[in-house]
Amino acid sequence: MIGRLIDGRYQVKSRIARGGMATVYLATDLRLERRVAVKIMHGHLADDSAFKARFVQEARSAARLAHPNVVNVFDQGQDSEMAYLVMEYLPGITLRDLLKDYGKLTPEQTVDIMDAVLRGLAAAHESGIVHRDLKPENVLLADDGRIKLGDFGLARATTANTASGQALLGTIAYLSPELLTRGVADARSDIYAIGIMMYEMLTGEQPFKGEQPMAVAYQHANDKVPAPSSANPAIPVELDEIVAWATTRSPEGRPENAGVLLDKLLQAEKVIRTGSSYQDLSTQQTMVMPAGILATADDETKVFSTGALAGLNRKAATDDPVGSLKEVSDSRRVRGFWIFGITIVLAILGATAGWFFSVGPGSLASVPAVAGMAPADARKIVEEAGFTTALVEANDSTVPAGKVIGTDPPENTSVTKGSEIKVIVSLGPKIIDTPAFAGMTEADATKQAKELGLKPKTASKQFSADVAAGSVIAALDAAGAPLPAKYPAGSEVQFVVSLGAIPQVAGLSVTDATKALTDVGLVVGASSEEFSDSVPAGTVISLSVPEGVVTTGTNVTLIVSKGPDLVQVPNVSAGSMDFNEAISKLQSAGFTYSTDVDPALFSKRTVKTQTPAAGTMAKRGSNVFISF
Repeated sequence: MIGRLIDGRYQVKSRIARGGMATVYLATDLRLERRVAVKIMHGHLADDSAFKARFVQEARSAARLAHPNVVNVFDQGQDSEMAYLVMEYLPGITLRDLLKDYGKLTPEQTVDIMDAVLRGLAAAHESGIVHRDLKPENVLLADDGRIKLGDFGLARATTANTASGQALLGTIAYLSPELLTRGVADARSDIYAIGIMMYEMLTGEQPFKGEQPMAVAYQHANDKVPAPSSANPAIPVELDEIVAWATTRSPEGRPENAGVLLDKLLQAEKVIRTGSSYQDLSTQQTMVMPAGILATADDETKVFSTGALAGLNRKAATDDPVGSLKEVSDSRRVRGFWIFGITIVLAILGATAGWFFSVGPGSLASVPAVAGMAPADARKIVEEAGFTTALVEANDSTVPAGKVIGTDPPENTSVTKGSEIKVIVSLGPKIIDTPAFAGMTEADATKQAKELGLKPKTASKQFSADVAAGSVIAALDAAGAPLPAKYPAGSEVQFVVSLGAIPQVAGLSVTDATKALTDVGLVVGASSEEFSDSVPAGTVISLSVPEGVVTTGTNVTLIVSKGPDLVQVPNVSAGSMDFNEAISKLQSAGFTYSTDVDPALFSKRTVKTQTPAAGTMAKRGSNVFISF
């Protein structure tokens, strides 16, 4: 791949990274002369229509976002069978690289990075997009200080609620409880992932660990995320509260979108940077705390009013972002048989959840590969893997009709057993009615062809005196024949585009004519000279072009005037020639003659006078009058 020219425009220089769906390369955009990042779908996924759709979805999702904290998407297309996505190139590192180098970050560093991440995510949520794969690997820290959110490969519209009963797409360490248990994700699922990332940034480790992914998933679905300060006592209470709010197990208890969480973070930032979480205690006297005033039933941090602490001036919380925490705290104060009852209920729930994730419907399995099979065989293999199936049909330009294109979710995706897997069966290529491309501008024709599912090749361009420059002369199929009225979608089409008329150079000097022709890409060869009675010497008479198609690089010849064809009039009036001899000499020199002498006397008379006079320069073929 290194050194390859993609779509005639992007020159691949080196590999940057490799992920589950694609590999990212550093490339040069030869048209705009800038460095870009080109994401290329893995070859084994290129024939999978569902994966292609998800790949295109990333381009569309990110392209809808114009925000300084979101990686810009410049272009998307397909070169042969290779799907690609062109993004801005940000030299630097990822948040994951930063955590590997430093272990954990300070509260101030965490706030700075999360400020930028939440601003980009808020823009996505405002545009109706759920990211669904937030993790440190997708936060880019540029060398120039910019922080951007990237990789919208799993993004979906928020209105879709992203529940299809199929894949748990994403990274297990950052998946929300509702996505793990019900396969449902919305903007609040992104908020949960943000909370897990903040915990990891502040403590240097993820809140839940396990030898198997299912062990981590079970903890996300059933356990409360601990406060970061339990692992790092230096964490301010404001950040504890934000992490707790963002990671509440119930989606209803979290901020509804990134904009709401950003507002809370900005409030906390003022407190963290100014140290104003507490009112000024420097003027307070040393006091003896009343015995038992902090002896509560649990070890959670409490906020006390000034009356309760008789002089301790810590600010009372104006709101509690995690209402569920109070319920947990209250439940721990219950004694006697309630404790026993709750223990029994939790044990039953834990056992049920354990069965659900280990051997029940909640266990995960990999979707088998069935592309190219007959539908019946494909369904049998998928159902034997523990799934239900549904057949859906789709057009495909490469897979024969009646054969399986792939599945949704795609092969090798980890999916909850018992989920429905759509087996996509090919209807063959979609046959479309081709429009009359001739006469359209190249841009309009290319746009319409793509909308119809055709694959425009690089246009062929030629000069035409009948079609305006930039307009389509003809449309050709993959074999180079004129495009038929009906044509399979997904097939290649090539437009023949007019370069306009060849410049008119008659009457110009050789220098000016040569410049006019070379400016439009023609090559001027050796000139040819001809006599002309009407065109001055050194001026172009006409242009000679080869037969057939004339395009840039074609050799043409200038026909240049030598002026009139003049010859010297011979001397036939010296008195020594008869008329027959004089006439023969004039004709040999290229002249015609006229006379007032009877032809019967030509041999008996000698020529005494001639007009024009001997030695005069006259045009070849002109008349000389002779007499005696």
